[in-house]
Amino acid sequence: MENAQLIGLSRQIALQRQLDVVANNMANINTTGFKNVDILFEEYIMPTARHNDFKAMDQQLSYTQDWATIGDFSAGSIELTGNELDMAIQGQGFFTVQTPDGDRYTRNGAFQLNQRGELVTAEGFPVLADGGFLTFGPEETGITISKDGRVSSSAGAKGVMRIAEFENTQDLERVGDTMFAGENPIFDNPSSLVHMAIERSNVSGVSEMTEMIRVTRAYTSMASLQQKQDELRRTAIKRLGDLNA
Repeated sequence: MENAQLIGLSRQIALQRQLDVVANNMANINTTGFKNVDILFEEYIMPTARHNDFKAMDQQLSYTQDWATIGDFSAGSIELTGNELDMAIQGQGFFTVQTPDGDRYTRNGAFQLNQRGELVTAEGFPVLADGGFLTFGPEETGITISKDGRVSSSAGAKGVMRIAEFENTQDLERVGDTMFAGENPIFDNPSSLVHMAIERSNVSGVSEMTEMIRVTRAYTSMASLQQKQDELRRTAIKRLGDLNA
């Protein structure tokens, strides 16, 4: 396969992966607490072989490589729900959740109660407060959460929400759609809570649709170029065959 085709193929593979990222963003445009994802690319210089029979230096080949994904942790809009178990964070904090794989962090504050009366995520993972889980009895009413995360009900004080922040959110590892794994959380932070509200996804539908169109057109253009290269090669082979005959 010629170098031009290999370079074009590397670009097509990168565009396909970029389209996957955009499609995932679009699919989660209504997912509570979802954070938009972007993909980063870098130039990859292919090492070339040397041959003493050629006086000129070999030309380096420049390929496209998808290097990493990066999360957009800007805040989404806050929507009031009236559900006394819903919470939204103002600031850079994350709710702390206990999972079988260790503590995880999320901005998705659409919580519910399990059969034991524990405050859990939609996936059933317990939400952590200072001192352990938040548990409510069937007779308790009037659940309230203050800005500083203090939870109370008709039975009195229940605990303080465990809100974590991180020095560099880009170090967080995405686990699923709205959860993250991270090290060295900071719990003494200025984030505040909004009770009976959730944070919407920060995905911009218009921007992602525009990006999807751009990536699709770029992929189509590259495929057309590859097809023209194939046609030129077939034409060259046919003419060379006619001359030899």
